[in-house]
Amino acid sequence: MKLNGRTAIVTGAASGLGRHIAWRFAREGARVAIADLNLAAADSSVAEIKASGGQALSVAMDVTAEKSVNDGVAAVIAAFGGIDILVSNAGLQIVHSLEEFSLEEWKRLISVHLDGAFLTTRACLPHMYGSGRGGSIIYMGSVHSKEASILKAPYVLIGLAKVVAKEGAKHGVRANVICPGFVRTPLVDRQIPEQANLLGISEQAVIRDVMLKDTVDGQFTTVEDVAEVALLFASFPSNALTGQSLVVSHGWHMQ
Repeated sequence: MKLNGRTAIVTGAASGLGRHIAWRFAREGARVAIADLNLAAADSSVAEIKASGGQALSVAMDVTAEKSVNDGVAAVIAAFGGIDILVSNAGLQIVHSLEEFSLEEWKRLISVHLDGAFLTTRACLPHMYGSGRGGSIIYMGSVHSKEASILKAPYVLIGLAKVVAKEGAKHGVRANVICPGFVRTPLVDRQIPEQANLLGISEQAVIRDVMLKDTVDGQFTTVEDVAEVALLFASFPSNALTGQSLVVSHGWHMQ
């Protein structure tokens, strides 16, 4: 198994992409900490992983709160003895054109996406640096990190990943970003009527002409697609694959 004996923290893992990544890691032998605001949902995912023979721990974590992050990471260390992989996946969606973004909404998005990535990275790095095994940090970005898209201004994780890759290299710590296209998760399901309202078009038109228009096959990216890329980044054996951002979008964006 590719992650046998490794410990992973996945934030926002009680549902959606994070949940599938956690499941995929557990099937590859990892001890998985499911960190989420919704502890009851995290407990449910942990119970399912354990029932299938995996090892998992639920952790209540608000990625925007320094103490919550530090306490959560400490709980994982106490339970599993180390941290080898961090998947900074917790996120939310607020859809506006830039001139209609309130500062409060902007700060809320940046707090979850960027502050959360910073706080969880900072809490995990000392344990990765001191382990002698290195580690892998995986940020969940978006295809909109690569392509200028209306209503999608606050995507800024690629620069952070590159810095972490540079600083962590001497300790064997890699950092990469997954940039999914549109994945049919509850977040995207909520976006469809929101964008239809903002753009003055039907929900079907949002799916056909906005979300999937530039794919090669008119298909949504799946949670399984993203989980496989996360496994690649988590299990890659050397610093050859670091500081990179990989688009998983059915050709929505091509580099």
